[in-house]
Amino acid sequence: MAYNNFIPTVWAEGINRELEKKFVFAEDCNRKYEGDVKEFGDQVRILGVGSPTITDTEDKDITLGDPEKIEDTSATLIVDHISHFNYKVGDIDKAQAKGNILEALHAETSEKLADKMDAHIASLANDASAILDAASAYQATADIILEKVDTALQKLYENNVSPSADIIMTVTPRFYMLMKRAYASLDTNNSGIIKNGKVGMYGGITVKMSNNVATASAGAVDKIMVRTKRAIAFVNPMTHVEPYRPEKGFADAVKGFVLYKAKIIRPKEMIVMNVKYTA
Repeated sequence: MAYNNFIPTVWAEGINRELEKKFVFAEDCNRKYEGDVKEFGDQVRILGVGSPTITDTEDKDITLGDPEKIEDTSATLIVDHISHFNYKVGDIDKAQAKGNILEALHAETSEKLADKMDAHIASLANDASAILDAASAYQATADIILEKVDTALQKLYENNVSPSADIIMTVTPRFYMLMKRAYASLDTNNSGIIKNGKVGMYGGITVKMSNNVATASAGAVDKIMVRTKRAIAFVNPMTHVEPYRPEKGFADAVKGFVLYKAKIIRPKEMIVMNVKYTA
Protein backbone atom coordinates (compact mmCIF):
# COMPACT_ATOMS: atom_id res chain seq x y z
CA MET A 1 0.00 0.00 0.00
CA ALA A 2 1.51 3.29 -1.08
CA TYR A 3 -0.24 5.22 1.70
CA ASN A 4 2.33 4.24 4.33
CA ASN A 5 0.63 6.34 6.98
CA PHE A 6 -2.80 4.86 6.34
CA ILE A 7 -4.17 3.00 9.36
CA PRO A 8 -7.88 2.27 8.72
CA THR A 9 -9.02 2.34 12.36
CA VAL A 10 -7.14 5.52 13.14
CA TRP A 11 -8.49 7.24 10.05
CA ALA A 12 -12.04 6.12 10.81
CA GLU A 13 -11.75 7.65 14.28
CA GLY A 14 -10.28 10.75 12.70
CA ILE A 15 -13.28 11.04 10.39
CA ASN A 16 -15.61 10.87 13.38
CA ARG A 17 -13.70 13.60 15.18
CA GLU A 18 -13.70 15.78 12.08
CA LEU A 19 -17.43 15.19 11.60
CA GLU A 20 -18.09 16.51 15.10
CA LYS A 21 -16.34 19.75 14.19
CA LYS A 22 -18.27 20.20 10.96
CA PHE A 23 -21.78 19.24 12.15
CA VAL A 24 -24.36 22.02 12.45
CA PHE A 25 -27.67 20.18 12.85
CA ALA A 26 -26.30 17.00 14.46
CA GLU A 27 -24.52 18.93 17.18
CA ASP A 28 -27.89 19.79 18.73
CA CYS A 29 -29.60 16.39 18.62
CA ASN A 30 -30.29 13.81 21.31
CA ARG A 31 -27.53 11.22 20.77
CA LYS A 32 -27.90 9.11 23.90
CA TYR A 33 -29.27 6.13 21.93
CA GLU A 34 -26.08 5.59 19.90
CA GLY A 35 -24.87 2.93 22.32
CA ASP A 36 -28.03 0.90 21.71
CA VAL A 37 -27.42 0.37 17.99
CA LYS A 38 -24.48 -1.33 16.30
CA GLU A 39 -25.35 -2.16 12.70
CA PHE A 40 -27.73 -1.63 9.76
CA GLY A 41 -31.35 -2.45 10.57
CA ASP A 42 -31.00 -2.14 14.34
CA GLN A 43 -34.03 -0.58 16.01
CA VAL A 44 -34.40 1.52 19.13
CA ARG A 45 -37.82 1.79 20.74
CA ILE A 46 -37.90 5.23 22.36
CA LEU A 47 -40.56 5.10 25.04
CA GLY A 48 -43.01 7.90 25.63
CA VAL A 49 -46.42 8.22 27.26
CA GLY A 50 -49.23 10.70 27.28
CA SER A 51 -50.69 12.37 30.37
CA PRO A 52 -53.43 10.84 32.52
CA THR A 53 -56.65 12.71 33.20
CA ILE A 54 -56.79 14.27 36.67
CA THR A 55 -60.31 14.40 38.13
CA ASP A 56 -61.37 16.69 40.98
CA THR A 57 -63.98 15.82 43.59
CA GLU A 58 -65.27 17.09 46.91
CA ASP A 59 -66.79 13.74 47.80
CA LYS A 60 -64.70 11.82 50.34
CA ASP A 61 -66.22 8.58 49.04
CA ILE A 62 -64.35 8.43 45.76
CA THR A 63 -65.98 6.35 43.05
CA LEU A 64 -63.66 5.30 40.27
CA GLY A 65 -64.71 4.48 36.74
CA ASP A 66 -62.91 2.14 34.37
CA PRO A 67 -59.17 2.78 34.21
CA GLU A 68 -58.10 5.14 31.47
CA LYS A 69 -55.92 3.88 28.65
CA ILE A 70 -53.04 6.31 28.33
CA GLU A 71 -51.93 7.33 24.85
CA ASP A 72 -48.73 5.64 23.69
CA THR A 73 -46.29 8.18 22.25
CA SER A 74 -43.39 5.79 21.73
CA ALA A 75 -41.32 6.01 18.54
CA THR A 76 -39.11 3.50 16.75
CA LEU A 77 -35.80 4.63 15.28
CA ILE A 78 -34.57 2.24 12.58
CA VAL A 79 -30.91 2.68 11.64
CA ASP A 80 -31.03 2.28 7.87
CA HIS A 81 -29.35 5.30 6.25
CA ILE A 82 -25.90 4.94 4.66
CA SER A 83 -23.60 7.35 2.87
CA HIS A 84 -20.56 5.79 1.18
CA PHE A 85 -17.49 6.76 -0.82
CA ASN A 86 -15.03 5.02 -3.12
CA TYR A 87 -12.17 6.82 -4.84
CA LYS A 88 -8.66 6.21 -6.11
CA VAL A 89 -5.43 8.14 -6.66
CA GLY A 90 -3.20 7.03 -9.50
CA ASP A 91 0.46 6.23 -8.86
CA ILE A 92 1.61 8.83 -11.37
CA ASP A 93 -0.63 11.49 -9.81
CA LYS A 94 0.79 10.69 -6.36
CA ALA A 95 4.34 10.89 -7.66
CA GLN A 96 3.72 14.31 -9.17
CA ALA A 97 1.68 15.74 -6.31
CA LYS A 98 3.09 17.99 -3.63
CA GLY A 99 1.82 17.86 -0.07
CA ASN A 100 0.02 15.20 1.93
CA ILE A 101 -2.60 13.61 -0.34
CA LEU A 102 -3.96 11.47 2.48
CA GLU A 103 -4.55 14.45 4.73
CA ALA A 104 -6.28 16.38 1.95
CA LEU A 105 -8.57 13.46 1.08
CA HIS A 106 -9.31 12.88 4.76
CA ALA A 107 -10.46 16.48 5.22
CA GLU A 108 -12.52 16.45 2.03
CA THR A 109 -14.18 13.14 2.91
CA SER A 110 -15.06 14.33 6.43
CA GLU A 111 -16.58 17.54 5.11
CA LYS A 112 -18.73 15.77 2.52
CA LEU A 113 -19.94 13.11 4.95
CA ALA A 114 -20.83 15.68 7.60
CA ASP A 115 -22.73 17.64 4.95
CA LYS A 116 -24.75 14.55 3.97
CA MET A 117 -25.59 13.70 7.57
CA ASP A 118 -26.58 17.25 8.43
CA ALA A 119 -28.82 17.45 5.35
CA HIS A 120 -30.51 14.22 6.46
CA ILE A 121 -31.36 15.76 9.84
CA ALA A 122 -32.46 19.05 8.28
CA SER A 123 -34.85 17.21 5.96
CA LEU A 124 -36.98 16.28 8.99
CA ALA A 125 -38.46 19.78 8.79
CA ASN A 126 -40.58 18.32 5.97
CA ASP A 127 -41.55 15.24 8.01
CA ALA A 128 -45.26 14.67 8.62
CA SER A 129 -44.70 14.91 12.39
CA ALA A 130 -43.05 18.35 12.19
CA ILE A 131 -45.23 21.16 13.55
CA LEU A 132 -45.41 24.22 11.28
CA ASP A 133 -45.92 27.70 12.67
CA ALA A 134 -48.25 28.39 9.74
CA ALA A 135 -50.04 26.05 7.35
CA SER A 136 -49.08 28.20 4.36
CA ALA A 137 -45.73 29.87 3.82
CA TYR A 138 -45.73 33.57 4.68
CA GLN A 139 -43.58 36.38 3.31
CA ALA A 140 -40.41 36.97 5.33
CA THR A 141 -39.36 40.61 5.65
CA ALA A 142 -37.10 42.48 8.05
CA ASP A 143 -40.21 44.22 9.46
CA ILE A 144 -41.86 41.03 10.71
CA ILE A 145 -39.04 38.51 11.01
CA LEU A 146 -38.40 38.95 14.74
CA GLU A 147 -42.13 38.86 15.48
CA LYS A 148 -42.34 35.51 13.68
CA VAL A 149 -39.38 34.14 15.65
CA ASP A 150 -41.07 35.30 18.87
CA THR A 151 -44.26 33.51 17.82
CA ALA A 152 -42.37 30.26 17.25
CA LEU A 153 -40.73 30.63 20.65
CA GLN A 154 -44.11 31.29 22.24
CA LYS A 155 -45.49 28.10 20.70
CA LEU A 156 -42.65 26.12 22.28
CA TYR A 157 -43.40 27.67 25.67
CA GLU A 158 -47.09 26.84 25.23
CA ASN A 159 -46.02 23.24 24.59
CA ASN A 160 -44.40 23.31 28.07
CA VAL A 161 -40.83 23.76 26.87
CA SER A 162 -38.97 25.39 29.74
CA PRO A 163 -37.74 28.97 29.21
CA SER A 164 -34.39 27.74 30.56
CA ALA A 165 -34.06 25.04 27.87
CA ASP A 166 -31.34 25.28 25.24
CA ILE A 167 -33.21 26.37 22.10
CA ILE A 168 -31.55 26.41 18.70
CA MET A 169 -32.68 27.99 15.47
CA THR A 170 -30.87 26.99 12.26
CA VAL A 171 -31.41 29.46 9.44
CA THR A 172 -30.41 29.99 5.82
CA PRO A 173 -28.11 32.89 4.84
CA ARG A 174 -31.05 34.85 3.42
CA PHE A 175 -33.06 34.42 6.65
CA TYR A 176 -30.03 35.39 8.73
CA MET A 177 -29.50 38.59 6.76
CA LEU A 178 -33.12 39.60 7.42
CA MET A 179 -32.64 38.92 11.13
CA LYS A 180 -29.42 40.88 11.18
CA ARG A 181 -31.11 43.81 9.50
CA ALA A 182 -33.92 43.70 12.06
CA TYR A 183 -31.78 43.02 15.12
CA ALA A 184 -28.61 45.09 15.16
CA SER A 185 -27.25 43.27 18.22
CA LEU A 186 -26.98 39.93 16.42
CA ASP A 187 -23.33 38.88 16.60
CA THR A 188 -20.97 39.88 13.84
CA ASN A 189 -18.19 37.82 12.34
CA ASN A 190 -15.80 39.08 15.00
CA SER A 191 -17.68 37.35 17.79
CA GLY A 192 -16.22 34.45 19.71
CA ILE A 193 -19.54 32.61 19.44
CA ILE A 194 -18.89 31.62 15.83
CA LYS A 195 -18.41 27.85 15.80
CA ASN A 196 -20.12 25.05 13.90
CA GLY A 197 -22.48 27.47 12.21
CA LYS A 198 -23.24 29.63 15.26
CA VAL A 199 -23.72 33.25 14.28
CA GLY A 200 -25.42 34.86 17.26
CA MET A 201 -28.04 34.91 19.98
CA TYR A 202 -31.57 36.28 19.95
CA GLY A 203 -34.02 36.17 22.86
CA GLY A 204 -32.18 33.27 24.47
CA ILE A 205 -32.08 31.34 21.19
CA THR A 206 -28.77 30.22 19.71
CA VAL A 207 -28.88 31.19 16.04
CA LYS A 208 -26.97 29.01 13.58
CA MET A 209 -26.61 29.21 9.83
CA SER A 210 -26.47 26.36 7.33
CA ASN A 211 -27.07 25.81 3.63
CA ASN A 212 -28.62 22.45 4.51
CA VAL A 213 -31.85 23.96 5.87
CA ALA A 214 -34.76 22.12 4.24
CA THR A 215 -36.71 23.92 1.54
CA ALA A 216 -39.95 23.49 -0.37
CA SER A 217 -41.52 24.84 -3.57
CA ALA A 218 -38.32 24.40 -5.58
CA GLY A 219 -36.27 26.31 -3.01
CA ALA A 220 -38.62 29.29 -2.69
CA VAL A 221 -39.64 28.35 0.87
CA ASP A 222 -37.33 27.81 3.85
CA LYS A 223 -38.24 25.41 6.64
CA ILE A 224 -36.50 26.97 9.65
CA MET A 225 -36.25 24.67 12.68
CA VAL A 226 -36.64 26.21 16.15
CA ARG A 227 -36.09 23.36 18.61
CA THR A 228 -34.62 21.98 21.80
CA LYS A 229 -31.76 19.50 21.82
CA ARG A 230 -34.24 16.75 22.75
CA ALA A 231 -36.53 17.17 19.75
CA ILE A 232 -34.53 15.01 17.33
CA ALA A 233 -32.70 11.76 18.05
CA PHE A 234 -29.61 11.06 15.97
CA VAL A 235 -27.40 7.99 15.88
CA ASN A 236 -24.16 7.38 14.00
CA PRO A 237 -23.06 3.96 15.29
CA MET A 238 -20.64 2.94 12.57
CA THR A 239 -17.89 4.42 10.41
CA HIS A 240 -15.97 2.04 8.15
CA VAL A 241 -12.86 2.89 6.10
CA GLU A 242 -10.98 0.37 3.97
CA PRO A 243 -7.93 0.90 1.73
CA TYR A 244 -7.39 -1.37 -1.27
CA ARG A 245 -5.43 -1.74 -4.48
CA PRO A 246 -7.73 -2.11 -7.55
CA GLU A 247 -6.75 -5.06 -9.71
CA LYS A 248 -6.96 -3.06 -12.93
CA GLY A 249 -4.67 -0.06 -13.26
CA PHE A 250 -2.02 1.46 -11.01
CA ALA A 251 -3.65 3.28 -8.14
CA ASP A 252 -4.43 3.23 -4.45
CA ALA A 253 -8.09 3.38 -3.52
CA VAL A 254 -10.13 4.03 -0.39
CA LYS A 255 -13.72 3.02 0.24
CA GLY A 256 -15.92 3.40 3.24
CA PHE A 257 -19.30 4.34 4.65
CA VAL A 258 -21.09 5.88 7.60
CA LEU A 259 -24.29 4.43 9.06
CA TYR A 260 -26.71 6.87 10.65
CA LYS A 261 -30.34 7.87 11.19
CA ALA A 262 -32.32 10.79 12.61
CA LYS A 263 -35.91 10.93 13.82
CA ILE A 264 -38.20 13.47 15.49
CA ILE A 265 -38.98 12.00 18.90
CA ARG A 266 -40.38 15.05 20.72
CA PRO A 267 -42.43 16.87 18.07
CA LYS A 268 -43.80 19.39 20.56
CA GLU A 269 -40.26 20.61 21.19
CA MET A 270 -39.76 21.77 17.61
CA ILE A 271 -41.55 24.44 15.58
CA VAL A 272 -40.80 24.82 11.88
CA MET A 273 -41.06 28.34 10.50
CA ASN A 274 -42.62 28.22 7.03
CA VAL A 275 -41.19 31.26 5.25
CA LYS A 276 -40.87 32.49 1.68
CA TYR A 277 -39.14 35.48 0.14
CA THR A 278 -39.71 38.28 -2.33
CA ALA A 279 -38.56 37.19 -5.77
